[in-house]
Amino acid sequence: MDSRNRISELIYQSCMELDDKNFDGFLNLCDTDFSYSITAYSPEIRKKMTWLEHDKEGMKTLFTNLPRHNSDKSPITRHATVQMVKEDPAKNQAEVVSGLQVFRTQLEGGATELFAVGRMYDTIKLDDDGPKLLNRNIHLETRMLGYGYHIPF
Repeated sequence: MDSRNRISELIYQSCMELDDKNFDGFLNLCDTDFSYSITAYSPEIRKKMTWLEHDKEGMKTLFTNLPRHNSDKSPITRHATVQMVKEDPAKNQAEVVSGLQVFRTQLEGGATELFAVGRMYDTIKLDDDGPKLLNRNIHLETRMLGYGYHIPF
């Protein structure tokens, strides 16, 4: 499999692991230096907002504490579309931009709705053991998510 396909598979697998709430599986796809953030731009205040920012250990703590949160238990499904892969052989990295759509299916009644839209900006570490997530920034266009949803996109 060529490197673009391996990178795309990593992106898709990361979404599936989170969809399945397999947080250990997601973290296994991440490099030890992994960092994660969720950002959005607010035209009202004309600034970029950072909603979540963690390193790998912080993500592990977040996932461990999720059962203690009073949160929306409706399942979400992430649909990523890899749009651009730019490899940098000198750094053994790739920059990846993916479109992201997140759907939520309500527990009561089972209706599915589009929940969030944005882009994933990933930095992928490329080495002999296969690609690993080094950095992920979810930049959302959606800014009204309601309350009680704590699982990262």
